[in-house]
Amino acid sequence: MMGSGLEMIIALVFGYLCGTIPFGLILVKSAGLGDIRSIGSGNIGATNVLRTGNKKVAALTLILDALKGTVPALLISWLYGPEAGVIGGLAAFFGHLFPMWLGFKGGKGVATNIGVLFGLFWPLGLIFLAVWIIMALLFRISSLSALTASFLSPFAAYALGRGDLILPAVIMGAAIFVTHRANIARLLKGEEPRIGKSKPA
Repeated sequence: MMGSGLEMIIALVFGYLCGTIPFGLILVKSAGLGDIRSIGSGNIGATNVLRTGNKKVAALTLILDALKGTVPALLISWLYGPEAGVIGGLAAFFGHLFPMWLGFKGGKGVATNIGVLFGLFWPLGLIFLAVWIIMALLFRISSLSALTASFLSPFAAYALGRGDLILPAVIMGAAIFVTHRANIARLLKGEEPRIGKSKPA
């Protein structure tokens, strides 16, 4: 059963605020590496943080961007039930994409998507991560890995018997395709840079 209107509002607000924390921006500045928005693609996510040359900061950004999806999904689910957890997780995901503190210009959502899926049903998050890693090892293209995992995640939810997570996976997957539209154009032209290169993503 759906929670009360107040519970849904709490899930939305808490999830969104968690998602808006710009860990990439904060960590890069704290490390004395400048403003991540003026580096590479200008994106605040871990892939662009990697272009600073600091792998530790990029890895920490990845982990924290994932956790800001996991925490609200898990906590809200525990407090108000799984339906509210989905709302909290989706709100965190879109908070990462559209943080009000940065003029609604955030990251591309891959790490936070993974985090939300882990928070809602960890086997689904594990499958997403496994697909990403396999594609990255095979092709060395971050965007292709993310797009493939995003496309397959609703089917994975169905195969795992979690029909309730198909729609959330579709919503996040569709959003990731939108945020990666420039990457898709470069993929079609064979111009998308490989992992570790300095060109925009």
